[in-house]
Amino acid sequence: MNSVGTNTPRKEGLARATGAARYLDDLSFPGMLHGRTIRSTIAKGRVTGVSLDFDPTGFTVVDHRDIPGQNVIALIEPDQPALVVEQVNHPAEPILLLAHEDRDTLSRAKVSITYETETPVFDPTTSEHAFKRILIEKGNLARGFERAEVIVEGTYATGAQEHVYIETNGVIAVPEAEGRMTLYGSLQCPYYVLKALKALLGTAVADLRVVQTETGGGFGGKEDYPSVIAAHACLLALKSGRPVKIVYDRVEDMQATTKRHPAIVRHRTGVTRDGRLTAMEVEVLMDGGAYCTLSPVVLSRGTIHAAGAYRCANTRIASRAVRTNTPPNGAFRGFGAPQTLFAIEVHMDRIAETLGLDPVTIRLRNALKPGDTTATGQKLGEDSSAVAVLREAVKRSGFKRKRAKLAGTGKGIGLALFFHGAGFTGSGEVMLGSRAGLETTPNGVRLLVANTEIGQGTRTMLAQIVADAVGIPYEQVEVADADTSQVPDSGPTVASRTCMVVGGILSRCAKRMRERLGDRSPAAYHAEHGRLHVEEAYEAPEGRRWDDKTYRGDAYATYAWGCDVAEVELDAVTHEARVTRFTAVQEFGRPIHPAMARGQIEGGSAQALGWALLENVVMRDGVMANAQLTNYVIPTTLDTPPMDVAMLENHYGGGPFGAKGLGELPMDGPAPAVVNAIRHAGLDVRAIPATPEALSRAPRLAPIPAPAAPENA
Repeated sequence: MNSVGTNTPRKEGLARATGAARYLDDLSFPGMLHGRTIRSTIAKGRVTGVSLDFDPTGFTVVDHRDIPGQNVIALIEPDQPALVVEQVNHPAEPILLLAHEDRDTLSRAKVSITYETETPVFDPTTSEHAFKRILIEKGNLARGFERAEVIVEGTYATGAQEHVYIETNGVIAVPEAEGRMTLYGSLQCPYYVLKALKALLGTAVADLRVVQTETGGGFGGKEDYPSVIAAHACLLALKSGRPVKIVYDRVEDMQATTKRHPAIVRHRTGVTRDGRLTAMEVEVLMDGGAYCTLSPVVLSRGTIHAAGAYRCANTRIASRAVRTNTPPNGAFRGFGAPQTLFAIEVHMDRIAETLGLDPVTIRLRNALKPGDTTATGQKLGEDSSAVAVLREAVKRSGFKRKRAKLAGTGKGIGLALFFHGAGFTGSGEVMLGSRAGLETTPNGVRLLVANTEIGQGTRTMLAQIVADAVGIPYEQVEVADADTSQVPDSGPTVASRTCMVVGGILSRCAKRMRERLGDRSPAAYHAEHGRLHVEEAYEAPEGRRWDDKTYRGDAYATYAWGCDVAEVELDAVTHEARVTRFTAVQEFGRPIHPAMARGQIEGGSAQALGWALLENVVMRDGVMANAQLTNYVIPTTLDTPPMDVAMLENHYGGGPFGAKGLGELPMDGPAPAVVNAIRHAGLDVRAIPATPEALSRAPRLAPIPAPAAPENA
């Protein structure tokens, strides 16, 4: 029964292909109202008056006084109100909620709000409020700089990025008999939403249930924000006693929801003349927006990855995420690592150039290998593949030959080496205490997890793992709906954890089930004895140690590795940089479903190329000014270059069938690879997006010669 490693049909594939799958806006309930959020129009100040400029007959109107529990969106810090009481801290902040059975009548309702304005903060470098500060220290930084023969400094910046999931945020809150309520939603993390609703509604609702509907993409944007829209729908449903649907249009979704944190990263690096790193001093600044949301954990991952895939005995990384008066930023594929990996990879090319070395040599001499320690002091295992992915990418792309050939032609080639931790950081998985289950059915088994299918193939991949672990055909495995009344809390669908962590728990469930089944099939056992249910909890790998106070120890159970090579050509007239070819070599243990894994790499790489070159979030007075897809430009098929994808295997013993996490890894490498290629083509770029306007202002460089330095480490 070999399902793992094959391209099995997707569990949801037929329903989606035929249109049978029902998304949130396809659903309707008797007596349903439509909901709308009235938002602030200033960045900072106090609400002094609210007036309804319409006949309220037939409307349900909710403000902060209608909240029965805590006026808070419960996540990490209780600083974000569900509805403004008086103080406004960012544009588009929710103040009032309206509901009506007719959408057109609802949209015509006018509300006037008066304010007493205050001076906002938009520049994160001037912010005096830090949501989180992190310091990582290893070795003796002063001694490392004393040993350095050359010091290279640089500052690098990355912009915000909009998720642009195909389906916008949407929920339906349905009040039920005996004080119960069910929330249906397009979301990633049902138990996150459940936690937030319990805090908001208190004892006003006797029993809460959260059900994920078919979801058209998330990319992290539906990790934290659905708690906000769910809160609003539930408040309207509670007051009206009727089901309430809220679905954002694209403009509201882009203006009001979270984005990737903009970041500024400063590097000061000591090296020997032959390219050995002796000291790395890094400062990371991330713009968290007006409220904390997930900024501490985004900053955490970004900080841990800031030293890149390189060994250095003397390292200091100081980071902070600060408050500004813009809508809060939150989770986005990569979770802070793309920002800091961009900086180190662009910086490494500048170090190589300063020393007269080629980009491959500088990386080979410093790349982490099995037995080396990371910035947090984690000793890497045999499944560390930095050198392997680097050599394969250089070989497949013809990097050295092309770099010499393209010098001075207006074309360039660049690469980036990177890694990504799989699972929650440090002790995060232990604190989550995730649980997953299996149960027999008349036809086989059903897997019980709260992890969601958002287009990435979770249902299929987990079913493959269970099929082989139990020893039954893939077709005999069902996947239960992500319904908090039916499945245990297996943790959020984030952080490259679903395959490795949740799949690992399910593998242990399968082992226990096999022991109980004996020589009977699950279906035969079920027919004779009825349902057999087994459930297991996460167990940390033996010997893993982490200190949250000092940020020392094993930050992740393991890492996935990648090396990207981008080839670009610059248009002398339009100043556009066009990627003409892209090579991605990635190692993430073992592909469970090779075709879906390749799709993750191709899709994530295209998304990262958009962040690098096209996707410019224009903020004006604290709000996104280009909140429509006519002028927020994302890559189309015409913008996506031919991609050569290679998936190396280096199995991780702690993952199911050797697998690690993959979902975020493809986001980490394309941007620095592209900017390094642009540098090779003759322009000094240290910030993204590298739009034509930015490239037209970029300093020009002399052609970079191809050094004759050897490749060996």
